[in-house]
Amino acid sequence: MRTVNVDEVIGRARVNRFHWFLIICCTFMIMCDGYDLFMYGTIVPSLMKDWGISPVVAGSLNSYALVGMMIGALALGPAADRWGRKNVIVISCAVFCVFTGLAGFAGGPTAFAVLRFIAGLGLGGIMPNTVALVTEYAPASVRSTLVAVMFSGHPFGGVVASLIGMWLVPTAGWQAVLWIGAIPLLVLPLFVWWVPDSLQFYSQKQRTDKLAAVLARVSGETYDAQDSYVLTRPVERGFPVIRLFGEGRGVSTVLFWVSFFMCLLTMYGLTTWLPKLMQTAGFAVASSLGSLLALNVGAIVGAVVGSRIADWVGAKPVLVVSFLIAAASLVAMSQRPSIGLLYVLLFVAGATTTGTQITSNAYVSQYYPTEMRSTGIGWALGVGRLGGILGPTVGGLLVAGHLSLTADFLAFALPSVVSAVAMALVQQRYAVWRQHSSHPAV
Repeated sequence: MRTVNVDEVIGRARVNRFHWFLIICCTFMIMCDGYDLFMYGTIVPSLMKDWGISPVVAGSLNSYALVGMMIGALALGPAADRWGRKNVIVISCAVFCVFTGLAGFAGGPTAFAVLRFIAGLGLGGIMPNTVALVTEYAPASVRSTLVAVMFSGHPFGGVVASLIGMWLVPTAGWQAVLWIGAIPLLVLPLFVWWVPDSLQFYSQKQRTDKLAAVLARVSGETYDAQDSYVLTRPVERGFPVIRLFGEGRGVSTVLFWVSFFMCLLTMYGLTTWLPKLMQTAGFAVASSLGSLLALNVGAIVGAVVGSRIADWVGAKPVLVVSFLIAAASLVAMSQRPSIGLLYVLLFVAGATTTGTQITSNAYVSQYYPTEMRSTGIGWALGVGRLGGILGPTVGGLLVAGHLSLTADFLAFALPSVVSAVAMALVQQRYAVWRQHSSHPAV
């Protein structure tokens, strides 16, 4: 019998077929979140027209789903650290798909809000657990990059939502956009069959047969169920949320929450109201929906490029600079540029808001030890969802107030500056890679 250090095997592994299949499966799950986020922006003008609701009411309808996401992230992140990330992801996806599809049959704002809230509960459990799962299995040298590649499914889901909205809303109505949200149910069995659970979870359950099989897939080497498997950090007991503030990480935990709150306020506010703001500024409907497309394409490029640079030079400076560029691009958009320059600025804004948030997710997931990783990213996203809840309402107030385009975009630029300051103050000396590894993960 030999002793196998699980973390060392994972850290030194080369990216192979196992990693890419894991990325593909988790990327598809993340697309659900991206589709949901940007889908509402494509249907909100139709909802306002069909139900005769005000911009403030329309903004609050999206906030119900975001409240559900917040509760789901806060509850299901810690739950996954105890009961398995894979199990929580599967249940979360099923809940989201069923209730998103049912929302397409809602006959009014009240039923719509209730169904969207329940769908949000499921959706809130997907993001923190897919991030934690990919982070756990990714080799150390490309960890941020692989998480970002997986997370590019979020803006890609937005691209899909934008294209579907441009195609289906005029021909089949807003309901069809929601019905398509139930399609991931068809591929859920593939995820159940192929994706392994957390190595930490297998270790807790003393499933050495599972550990041997998964490590063989990760490394291409042979392992036996009779081997002794150890992780760098032992499983700790106690309420995991409280432990986010232990070992000197308390200040950085709060700073992560502030940054996520501000970034998601901008993301959800823009994606909900950008088409309406563009129409108010005099752009055609097609151009207005195309603005979401430019935003999402930029997010995909920004996520992959930004995270690759983060693997080279460290995530912290990349995040700070990107958030400042986001603020500058939003201020530039307020000056009513030409349509061509507007799309360029939207591309940059997408790269440095949604794209930078993706890099932030990878950064935060690596800051905490494995046994509290889902809790760390789950609570950062959960608190961040409070900003996401506020964003659509802020946008609704801006539209209802008939303010200038300059005021509208400045309102979304300021939070990016706050995010930059928060990330600049993060104390990296307390990150887990500084305490337990000679190789900085970011």
